[in-house]
Amino acid sequence: MMIYPPVTELIKKAGSRYTLVIETARRARQLSQGALPLTDAKSSKDVTIAANEIYEGKIACDKGNYTV
Repeated sequence: MMIYPPVTELIKKAGSRYTLVIETARRARQLSQGALPLTDAKSSKDVTIAANEIYEGKIACDKGNYTV
């Protein structure tokens, strides 16, 4: 089984595991409340879509500051 996007690459983009978890959860919550996805991920799961957005650089994680 292959995990996409790779967790190691996501951590590099976020800066730390803690930031990755917080920002992914924050964005997933927005998606569950009706925000439009910024990626064409083939998933119905909000956490997967949020992770793909971070991986593709559509969501920036900057030391706890969240920008779209």
